[in-house]
Parts: sequence; C-alpha cells; structure tokens
Amino acid sequence: MSYREFELTMPTGYTEDDLRQALAKLTGLRDFSYHILLKSLDARRKDRIVWRFRCAVNSAELQVEAGSRPEAKAPLVFADSGRGRRVLVVGTGPAGIFSALYLARCGFAVQVVERGSTVEQRRKALQDFEQGAAFPTANNYAFGEGGAGTFSDGKLSSRTKGISSERDFIFETLIAAGAPAEIAYMTHPHVGSDLLFGITSRLRETLMEAGVQFSFDTVAEDLLLTGGRVSGLRTNKGDLDADFVVFATGHSAFDTLRMLMKRDVPFRHKNFALGFRAEHRQETINRAQWGRPILAGVKAAEYRLAAQHGEVPVYSFCMCPGGTVVPAGATADVSVVNGKSDYRRDGQWGNAAVVAGVNLEQLLTRPVSAPEALDWLEKLERSFKSLTGDYRVPAMTISDFLHHRSGQELPESSYPLGLMAVDMAELFPVPLTEALHAGVKEFCRKLSGYDNGIILGLESKTSAPVQAMRHPEKMYCGYENLFLAGEGSGWSGGIVSSAADGLRVAAALVRHG
Repeated sequence: MSYREFELTMPTGYTEDDLRQALAKLTGLRDFSYHILLKSLDARRKDRIVWRFRCAVNSAELQVEAGSRPEAKAPLVFADSGRGRRVLVVGTGPAGIFSALYLARCGFAVQVVERGSTVEQRRKALQDFEQGAAFPTANNYAFGEGGAGTFSDGKLSSRTKGISSERDFIFETLIAAGAPAEIAYMTHPHVGSDLLFGITSRLRETLMEAGVQFSFDTVAEDLLLTGGRVSGLRTNKGDLDADFVVFATGHSAFDTLRMLMKRDVPFRHKNFALGFRAEHRQETINRAQWGRPILAGVKAAEYRLAAQHGEVPVYSFCMCPGGTVVPAGATADVSVVNGKSDYRRDGQWGNAAVVAGVNLEQLLTRPVSAPEALDWLEKLERSFKSLTGDYRVPAMTISDFLHHRSGQELPESSYPLGLMAVDMAELFPVPLTEALHAGVKEFCRKLSGYDNGIILGLESKTSAPVQAMRHPEKMYCGYENLFLAGEGSGWSGGIVSSAADGLRVAAALVRHG
C-alpha cells in the first residue's frame, strides 16, 4: 500500500462524499483510503471562501515512487524510574493533569491536590452564583477541577516551538477522553466549554486508572521543609509527605504564589497585558469577515487584530465566537472578566479580550519586585469591584470610548450579572488608556462594524505578571525537588502550552530527580 499527500480546496458546505469524490478526481484512483492532515479556512476573498485540505491517501494503485510515508514522530518516553517515590501535584489545570499523568506512567506514586471540587460540583456552584448565590470561593471560573480552561472556548492553538511530541500526546489524550477528532488536523482547533465538562471528568478517570489519587477541596497552605528540601505540604486537611512537589496552580492563585515567595522560591516580575472584553453581535463579525451573516459549513467568524502604539503592542486575544462574557475573578473582592463559548459557537454574541502590553517598571518608572507586581495588579482588580459594589461590570460603547464620551446608553450583553455605564478611559493608568484607545481605533479601521460593539470589565488574566526562576536544565525552583509549571509559573499561556510545560517539567523531574 503506497502513500501520498494531496492538497485541494473545497466549498465550505462540502460533505464527506464530496471530499472523497474530489480526491478520486484529483488522484485518478478508484480504490483508496484517506485521512485529513490539515484543514484551514481561507477567507481572503469574500466571494470565494473555501476550506483548504492536505490529505494523506493510501492505495495499491499509487506508484511506489509517487511518495512514501513521512518519518514517524518521536513519541514521548516514559522511563520506569519512579518506583517507591511520591509526588504531590498542586492544581488540576492542563499543566497539573498532564504532569501527573506523565509521572504516574513513569511509576511515581502521584497525589493531586486541588483547592476546588470536581468539575460537576464546580459547574453547579457557578450556575448558582450567576443566579444570585454567594461568590463560590473554591469553585469559580478560576479555581476548581480543570482550571480556568474548563470554562473557555477550549482553544488548542499554540505558538510554542519545539513541542510536537508533547502536542501529539496531549491531543491523543484529549481525543481519547472525548474531544472531537478534528482537533488533530484543524488549523485553529477548539473544544468548547460544553464538551470540556465531560472531557475533564474522563481525564480524571484516566489518571485514576494510572494510579493517581485526588484530594479535592484541599488547599496547599505552606511548604514543609526538612534539611534544605521540600518534604511535603501543609494543607487545610493536614500535612502531606512527598519526595517531590509540583505546583501547577494557574495564574490566579496569588495566595499560593505569595506563599512560595515567602518561602524564598525565586520569582521575578515580567511583562503582561491589561485591557477589557470587546463584545459584538456575532452577525456583525460574520458580515465583516465573510460578507454575509451565515456561511454554510462554518460555525462562526473569528478575528485576530493587532496594532502598535509607540512601543506598546495592542491586540485581541482569546476570541470566543458565539460566546458569552463571564465573571472570572478568583476571589470575592475583585472583578475580572473572561470569555467562553460552546463547541457549536452558535450564540448571538462574540467577544474577545482587547489588551495592551504592560511593562510595570516603565509604567511606574521604578524597579518592581515580584510581590509588588502581584499587589499592583490585585489593587487594580479590586478597584473594578469597588466601583460597582457588586458583580456588575463597568462598560461603555466602543463609539463612546473612541469619541471620549461617557455615555449612559448600553445595548444588551451576554454578561450574566449586569453592566454599569462608566467612562472606561478613567479606570486605567493614562499610558494604558492611550494605547488601548489607539488600538481600538485601528481595529475599527481593519474590521467593518467594530465600532458597533461594547467594551466591558477588566481583562487581566492573559498571562501572569510574575515568572518563577527555574533551573535552565533541571527546571526546579529554589529547592531541588520543587517544580513550578503552567501559567502560574509564568512560563506558558493557554491550554496546550500549559499542558506541554507540565509534561516538560515532569520529564525534567524524572531525568534529574
């Protein structure tokens, strides 16, 4: 059976039979099998929007010299070296889950510690909160099983270089847990918040089958130290002993980051980004990108926009087509928003973060330590909560923002807890407001109808404002048996890069531990 790769385009409303017939015509083959290697939407011409494919075709009718199979990628290696050694992994986001899975397959006794509850309990707590219940401290959009990514669009794109083996393992594991098979070949794959609930639950089952133990509703309060090494964790449910500890707590666990800093785990401040969510009717985005309100075979239009204001980048981030804006604060005294959408992306609104880069030392014109960076950001998040006094978020129309008007008229929004009409320009430091204003103005020039949306809330979680100082090869932090992975470490951002970072940290632990 010979193999060859072919590229072709198809109309957006194609069927599987259409694709097979097109391949038969392109190859001249009658008897063949195929699978999709790559699928991407080409919308450069609105009068001819098509899907572009690269397909692998197998057939005895192909000449041997016509092509050969590509070299197999090197799979992840699981060294059986952990027997008798115990690891505590703190956090059940992508970094925590995949580091725990890797270590368990290498023979370590792994216990995962999570301050929140299972995804089922977490989902119920959030539903109650959005219907008027008290803020759920341990089960919110930041904390709980699955981490912040569980309530998102489930985007699986990553610009991180050199993680092909890790990426393949991550995608294979997600597909086995119920993710759509298309994530393996889509250029911009996503899962959707509705599917992530079940996937997260099945990932827990996968880890338990590998021998991983879970301790939910358990807060890591302090490190236990013996002879210059970490000997375990002090938790709200008692002490836990370990030979190694991996923290994968996400970027919102400021209390945990502060605890680690007090224990002399080295951190430095780093650049991050701040801004707001921009929300539009999804039909507005569809018309701007496609020239029509609906496009057969495509769920909803996306956008990625960028501008430059002097040395400050301004860009859209984490666009959620057909999605909703949600209250994503990690504690009851702050106000932060984020976006999520389901797999079908069929809601009437679309939203995206619009953020400007922040170099805190330049902004404050003085040196800044890692604890100060956390304090500064948390103070800003608290100011947004203090402004409204509840879980409403400040908002204004994009048109008013651009024309320096503090208008009071606000359209409908997907945000579930209400809006307060506010002059958003007054809520950020002046240099940041100027950059955001220039960026939004450029976005309106690039995307027709962009000025017909609103901006709302504070978007402050695109990345952590601090970064753990890891050993360049062994990857430990401060103590030779303490490791930090994922977004909370400041070394990754997003589901795939965080999961890959968790795998790499786990592999370093296995090699050098």
